[in-house]
Amino acid sequence: MSRYLIWSASWLFILVVLVIPPVLVLTEALHDGLAAALETLRDPDAIAAIWLTLKVAVVAIAINTCCGVLAAWTLSRFRFTGRQMLLVLLELPLSISPVVSGLVWLLLFGAQGWFGPMLERWNIHIAFAVPGIILATLFVTLPYVVRTLVPVMELQGREAEEAAVLAGAGFWQILWRVTLPGVRGALISGVLLTTARALGEFGAVSVVSGHIPGETETMPLRIENLYNSYQSVGAFTMAVLLGIMAMMTVVLRAAPGWITRLREKNA
Repeated sequence: MSRYLIWSASWLFILVVLVIPPVLVLTEALHDGLAAALETLRDPDAIAAIWLTLKVAVVAIAINTCCGVLAAWTLSRFRFTGRQMLLVLLELPLSISPVVSGLVWLLLFGAQGWFGPMLERWNIHIAFAVPGIILATLFVTLPYVVRTLVPVMELQGREAEEAAVLAGAGFWQILWRVTLPGVRGALISGVLLTTARALGEFGAVSVVSGHIPGETETMPLRIENLYNSYQSVGAFTMAVLLGIMAMMTVVLRAAPGWITRLREKNA
């Protein structure tokens, strides 16, 4: 009896939290029909928001992947003064509100910020411009690649790398041919987590973007703008598209495990 209750409660929780909300969003998006929903995505501001979201995500993924791999390798291979502090700092984006991080970028690069007057003289715009959105997204997605790689690299050990050094391999050869192949699964997981967070980031981007339609409006900001303007079909349609993009990252993250189990089953 207790097992049945636990099973029922688990499925009820999944149904209420994970199944019903997406169904309701899809229903609202199709309230006026599929043609009307698709028409909202043809709006120039909607197209600009989609492209900006994708471009910011690509930049954040590329930078955080490169820096994350190098940082994880350093943290897993060496013990040095300040290592624990660095690990704590890498957790900072997960522990503070994204809105606070957005305000920090405004404090630094806004018109009245520390570097604002200097940037204004050089005609460089960071706050309320695309560079500010990229910086905000970089900050909130910083920990994912590093935190997924460090435990796996520590478990991997240094024996294979030391053997490669004795064979005359250079650093980049060792990284590409020895280290990364052994942590491929963790790296893919970290990249996909970064992708999902970059696509859906709202708080920090909302503060630094200025909400300029067609220029600094990402997909989450576009959804908020449409909903506040009582354009519910457009808002929910954009939400469905964003949800599909996020679900693709979940599927891609789970795919290697499914493939492995399928091969083991057929072996």
